[in-house]
Amino acid sequence: MQLLFVCTGNICRSPTAERLARAYGVRSSVENVFVASAGTRAVVGHPIHPDAVQVLERLGGVTTGFSARQLTARIAAGADLIITMTRAHRDSVLELAPSKLHRTFMLGELAQLASRFDAETVGDLPSVRSQLQATDALDVPDPIGLGPHAFEVAGALISDLIPPVMDLCARSLD
Repeated sequence: MQLLFVCTGNICRSPTAERLARAYGVRSSVENVFVASAGTRAVVGHPIHPDAVQVLERLGGVTTGFSARQLTARIAAGADLIITMTRAHRDSVLELAPSKLHRTFMLGELAQLASRFDAETVGDLPSVRSQLQATDALDVPDPIGLGPHAFEVAGALISDLIPPVMDLCARSLD
């Protein structure tokens, strides 16, 4: 199963989610789940933002070997599940790849569907999505320009939301 995390510049939130999902998968022996990331307005070729690096390393993620990339229709087409940081990112993905409607979710939305709304597998997601209220979906705020504390807040939120998503993916492969 291929997961694609999406944010704006692909240097903070989505690489943090990608690398934390990868670390969680290794620790929890989640096999056959592959993670990647991209940005709707990527800072193509750049490494992870230095403040995000500090947070990510503290949370147990590997920061080396990363290069930001732009979200394209081809990248979206290859993903089994597209996970965005905000509603605006989800809208951007769906403009680019409308066929991914039932496979594109905000991270906060997906974590809640996996933990609170009886989604046992990825296949259940479209049918249980209607149980969420619009106010239940949680955006991961953009820390750019807000200092190290904002990166800590975003990283902590992502770290909290990743486990139920990865567990859902693992159940989907059983």
